[in-house]
Amino acid sequence: MLISDGYREQQRALHERADYGVASLRYAPLVAQAMERAGVDELLDYGAGKGRLAPALQEILKRPLKVHQYDPAIAEFSAAPQPCAFVACIDVLEHIEPALLGNVLDDLRRVTAGLGVFTVHCGPAIKVLPDGRNAHLTQQPVEWWRDRLQTRFDIVSVGALPEGACFVVARRLPWWARLLRRIAGLN
Repeated sequence: MLISDGYREQQRALHERADYGVASLRYAPLVAQAMERAGVDELLDYGAGKGRLAPALQEILKRPLKVHQYDPAIAEFSAAPQPCAFVACIDVLEHIEPALLGNVLDDLRRVTAGLGVFTVHCGPAIKVLPDGRNAHLTQQPVEWWRDRLQTRFDIVSVGALPEGACFVVARRLPWWARLLRRIAGLN
């Protein structure tokens, strides 16, 4: 389970607000830069919300892109996604129900076939849920997020953001492949 029915309804209601789900626009240049460096034209927007990342990337990159969108709170994006070579998860993880965060991180591991760009906000949100809770259910420092991500991914880089961090991650290689890379001096 990635989201409870009650929380799905709260997220759906918040997404009806024009001022909710706008962070992807702010981080689109960062995602576009990572896509350029990775040489990819296809991505999965995990936690797509209103789907604003796709047109923003199209405007920046000015080339055809194939964007898959997943968000369990948005009916049109709620189908379980297939693995993709590049995954963007922008301003999503801090919104996940704490009891289900491990499941969501495991699902991100499942769908990240190559690289991922994940941004996390580490403090409270300005917005509140319909039930009165802060919209950021998981408010933890960067190191806490790093600990959870590095058990599932190889962390390529961590960049500081004003309110949190941007993690560039890669699909975690099996133990034997990591050992071979270390022996070959590639790590």
